[in-house]
Amino acid sequence: MPSRPVAKGDHVVLVDGSSYIFRAFHALPPLTRPSDGLPVGAVSGFCNMLWKLLRDAGWVDPTHLAVIFDKSEATFRKDVYADYKANRSEPPEDLIPQFPLIRNATRAFSIPALEQAGYEADDLIATYARLASEAGAETTIVGSDKDLFQLVGGGVTMLDPVKDKRIGPDEVFEKFGVGPEKMIDLQALAGDSVDNVPGVPGIGAKTAAQLLEEYGDLETLLERAHEIKQPKRRENLIANAELARISKRLVTLDRHMTLDVPLEALGVDEPNPTRLVAFLKAMEFNTLTRRVAEATGVDIAAVTPDAEMMSTRRPAPSPSAEADGAALDAEPDSPASRAGEIDRIERAAATADGATPQALAERLRAEAAAIAVDRGGYDVVRDAERLAEWIAAIREQGHVAIGLEASSIDPMRAELVGVSLAVAPGLAAYVPLGHVAAGGDLLSEGGAGPVEGQIPEADALTLLSDVLEDDSILKIGHGVKFGLTLLAERGRGVAPYDDVLLMSYVLDSGLGGQGLDELARRHLGHAMITPDEVTGTGRARLPLEQAPVDRVAPFAAERADVALRLWRLFKQRLIAERMTTVYETLERPMPATLSVMERRGIAIDRAMLSRLSGELAQRMGALEAEIHARAGEPFNLGSPKQLGDILFGKMGLPGAKKTKTGAWGTAANVLEELAAAGHDLPRLILDWRQLSKLKSTYADALPTYLHPDTRRVHTNFQLAATTTGRLSSTEPNIQNIPIRTEEGRKIRRAFVAEEGRKLISADYSQIELRVLAHMADIPQLRQAFADGLDIHAMTASEMFGVPVEGMPSDVRRRAKAINFGIIYGISAFGLANQLSIGREEAGLYIKTYFERFPGIRDYMEATKAAAREDGYVTTIFGRKCHYPLINAKNPAERANYERAAINAPIQGSAADIIRRAMARMEAALSDAGLSAKMLLQVHDELVFEAPDEEIEATLPVVARVMEQAPLPALQLSVPLKVDARAATNWDEAH
Repeated sequence: MPSRPVAKGDHVVLVDGSSYIFRAFHALPPLTRPSDGLPVGAVSGFCNMLWKLLRDAGWVDPTHLAVIFDKSEATFRKDVYADYKANRSEPPEDLIPQFPLIRNATRAFSIPALEQAGYEADDLIATYARLASEAGAETTIVGSDKDLFQLVGGGVTMLDPVKDKRIGPDEVFEKFGVGPEKMIDLQALAGDSVDNVPGVPGIGAKTAAQLLEEYGDLETLLERAHEIKQPKRRENLIANAELARISKRLVTLDRHMTLDVPLEALGVDEPNPTRLVAFLKAMEFNTLTRRVAEATGVDIAAVTPDAEMMSTRRPAPSPSAEADGAALDAEPDSPASRAGEIDRIERAAATADGATPQALAERLRAEAAAIAVDRGGYDVVRDAERLAEWIAAIREQGHVAIGLEASSIDPMRAELVGVSLAVAPGLAAYVPLGHVAAGGDLLSEGGAGPVEGQIPEADALTLLSDVLEDDSILKIGHGVKFGLTLLAERGRGVAPYDDVLLMSYVLDSGLGGQGLDELARRHLGHAMITPDEVTGTGRARLPLEQAPVDRVAPFAAERADVALRLWRLFKQRLIAERMTTVYETLERPMPATLSVMERRGIAIDRAMLSRLSGELAQRMGALEAEIHARAGEPFNLGSPKQLGDILFGKMGLPGAKKTKTGAWGTAANVLEELAAAGHDLPRLILDWRQLSKLKSTYADALPTYLHPDTRRVHTNFQLAATTTGRLSSTEPNIQNIPIRTEEGRKIRRAFVAEEGRKLISADYSQIELRVLAHMADIPQLRQAFADGLDIHAMTASEMFGVPVEGMPSDVRRRAKAINFGIIYGISAFGLANQLSIGREEAGLYIKTYFERFPGIRDYMEATKAAAREDGYVTTIFGRKCHYPLINAKNPAERANYERAAINAPIQGSAADIIRRAMARMEAALSDAGLSAKMLLQVHDELVFEAPDEEIEATLPVVARVMEQAPLPALQLSVPLKVDARAATNWDEAH
């Protein structure tokens, strides 16, 4: 770098490289270089942050510039206090090889990368800042580590690069209650759990600020400690006076180092954009390479990547790499502080080379279960001051597990009863907000109204919003969609978040339930407090908001505690089992996406449903009369016992089997077999049941779901409810409305657009067949889809030798039934039932199908073999669908699991595709300047509502996003096709 003496009016910029590294590492999901699998996520984030800083910050160009790193853990502070930073764990395995690459990246930007043995980066920054101030220059420290706040003032300011916020003396005082000149004393009193600075027990940052305001400085406070009125605080200060003085030496930055590189050597050099592009190109950061090349005028094609960076050999850690990572200073306002929390569970994952995923999972599970749950240590937060202390702890950790206790399972109508928080195993609290007296002797004072000792909800949410909406603090929960909706109804956002429910679902779908109680038993060996223990049972059951706080507190805090413990386990399993990408791209975006959709809801036509209910009642009455006539006597059609007596007792129909209760079995499959065999009465019963279900479940029930304020229906989408990744919905269930019957279409007709708007239905055309053609690599099907042919007519032509031109409709119908039936492993009996043909003829159709498309049978057999070997199958995106009982001894049971395993990769891949489309849709519509809103997802279909004047512009955007959903993750060998239409109601749009 050029030597340039520092003079008045110069601008020295010092970047805290240590904080940049951990911000970059924790801000993004794991990223590897495509050519060799080298982990480069932190390098990528670091480069993007540095480029943004240099190009977009909007501050005066520096005359002197450097990025400062930690050299090693062996600093002079170890001599002062041997346990300094003793809590620090080894850096994550994927981060270690990135340390030297990040230094190379800094130099590629034509910026010196500085470090010095025996000192921390903060000491170098402090010394350079002092020298700059003495020379009359302005200094900007880029970072937000609280240790650096003591340097602010006298021409030194800080810049938080994430929040793009300047930090001067006023901002320091606003944040900590003291000015920069007292930050050393404040830290000496409060200590630092991340760096293992002891401080004075029982003194937090807020209390320290109050004491310093009263007594002036640390020494004065320690000399006059005997004057303090609070006994415990007084005793702690007297007993730990020397510890406070040691802590002060630990947190005081050395501003008088003997520097290896003098300040004048940091003069800004002319950048070498070609060298920077060469580095970025070697790292295969295509987007940033393109951005830098465009900004600097470099021809990418003419630049040769740096050969050293192209090496497929993973660089060995430098001698100081481990200490390098361990010594990086964690910032309380950023994800960097998570570095101090990496514990032995994570180290187990980092040292698990060669272990099978199953063995690793068991090892991690055992580690997690070893930390016992102590409910007696949970805190009850009853005032704002105590909540502020918890918020400070959350900021220091960089993450928090949050649980919301509410008065209802409907987040749009629920009242908020309380909030639970957990920042470490066993360190959890409950904040009561909406408890009300139940009367009687449950509460000491009895009566109605709010319980005393609660923070008003609005005040608590105002305090918590700084955490909930802070991008640098990770929020953790189990089933976070409920909380997102409940808080959104109160005008509060939450980001970023991790969902333990979805992490477990990605890892163990099909291996058990995903409820928090079951996960605690399965992974931690812990039985949680049940709701019944809190609210009582039967007639004595209380609403949660009327249950005593001392009962709810351990119940709620335990749930946050357990969620945090499971998160620590699952996040390492995701990495070790290479499932992070599935979680990050397919699952984590969904709670926020679905929460927004649920809150929007959809309008219904109540008058239409009322008329339909009457029509269905009439048809049911007519069917009931015909059924009674054929049975020869009246009976209750809704009674399985009476129906069984008629079919098998009186009429003597074949296939009679009794259930465990001793009654005849009359389930749908039993009636369908009888109907397929030519018996009319079972078919009439099935028709009556279908009409009855439509009437009760939809025509009569839908109006009861109207929200009193929005006058719209808000369904609840269920995540983690199926093995394959498909969504389901409840309250009401919109997934099972039949579309092949006129009655089902009338139900859909009752879902309508508001005045001046239309509904858009966008449906993937034959997506599962397209996925099958891709996965099984069937040339005929791939070509037919590529040519845009009628796939069912083509299949019929292949099977039956009938020309496509002028093909009879019944021939095409048979091919369609076979095409879709094959995906679900249909049997000859099932196909015979669908087509109303003999079982022998149906078996011949299936045999002919496999002869014409042998690749499909090969795919099925290979899939079954893989499932039997591994216990799971995978979608094209890597989602695992587990079938642990696929090797069952019972042939019928085994065949059932085999059919499910054959279908799962196909149905699951289709579900993954539409998830990717949903996650990208809102941004695409916004970027196009459109106001269309996504309302519903039903299997392979998305439903939107858009203004009349935007319909023509919206249709192609929706279709494009859906058709391109698999990209850039993979390129399907067949094109996806989306049919998108608009109308005033759902049926006509479909």
